[in-house]
Amino acid sequence: MDPMEMDEQQMAQVEIGDDVFKMPLPPLPPPEVKSKSHSQLPGYLLMYQLPGHNRAVTSVKFSASGNFMASASSDSSLKIWDMHAVNCNLTLTGHLMGINDVAWSPESGGSHILGSCSDDQTIRLWDSRNGQCFRTLHKHKAFVFACRFHPQGNLMASSSFDESVCLWDLRQGKCLKSVSAHWDPITSVDFNCDGSLFVTSSFDGLVRIWDTSNAQVVKSLIDDDNTPVGYVKFSPNGKYILASTLNNTLKLWNFQKPKCLRIYQGHKNEMYCLSSNFSVTSGMWVVSGSEDKSICIWNLQTKELVQKLNTLDDMVLCTDCHPKANMIVSGALQNSHGIKIWRSSE
Repeated sequence: MDPMEMDEQQMAQVEIGDDVFKMPLPPLPPPEVKSKSHSQLPGYLLMYQLPGHNRAVTSVKFSASGNFMASASSDSSLKIWDMHAVNCNLTLTGHLMGINDVAWSPESGGSHILGSCSDDQTIRLWDSRNGQCFRTLHKHKAFVFACRFHPQGNLMASSSFDESVCLWDLRQGKCLKSVSAHWDPITSVDFNCDGSLFVTSSFDGLVRIWDTSNAQVVKSLIDDDNTPVGYVKFSPNGKYILASTLNNTLKLWNFQKPKCLRIYQGHKNEMYCLSSNFSVTSGMWVVSGSEDKSICIWNLQTKELVQKLNTLDDMVLCTDCHPKANMIVSGALQNSHGIKIWRSSE
């Protein structure tokens, strides 16, 4: 059965692209209301296990349409998966060392372009239709750990263990800006919804928000304990930031004040830079992998851990939420079936 078709009736009732916070974040509900949230479970179940990579799956991302999924691995390969047939269309090779991140271009940028970054200190751009690498970007002097396309598709940001962020003109293949952004390796980068800002996280314990037009710092978010930050992501409306810290904690920030609004706990994250996501296709959830061989799903508003998916076999390094269907993809550290597809009928 086609997993994409199974959700069509449910998804007809959902406004696709609805932002996480159209209205200001409401106060926490009273205890009697919060207790009822147990009946509103996301209900994800394992659908498929996908073999293919020989080493850790480091990044998984759905395309903007949701028709395809890309996976990256420390085995130095990328794979493109057809989400209707649930099989591997193409295997992309060319990086000389392990790949740390993969990103799809937005629909405005053609949506078929794939970006990847690697321990070989390069970023590569690929045509996902034929698997050909058409451009290699060189600037960083250490592992390139994260890459993201600008929402317009004409720029890319990359972050590296050399403590710098690069902004790239993808049409010309040139680095427009290289900024010494942190005091320690930079673990993640993300653009807000209109591309006017980007955010970075680092082992130095800082989350920094930058003006894309001039690559100047707008805000710095600092925790009292200065815990290394492994991952950072803007909310779909660009007003909030979700940060994963290496002390088993996710924090939701209003970066304009700045103020931490929510803290999510119940997972294990002390060693690896685990990705975290917003799921808004049915309910509003925060999703993260965990080092205790599980995937954790929280109610975004109440902070309640509403489901913990037991993967049974290995630490979950990366997750992504489908843009239209109630579906999660996860990637694991070592197991040969390291990619799993999870679905909810809710």
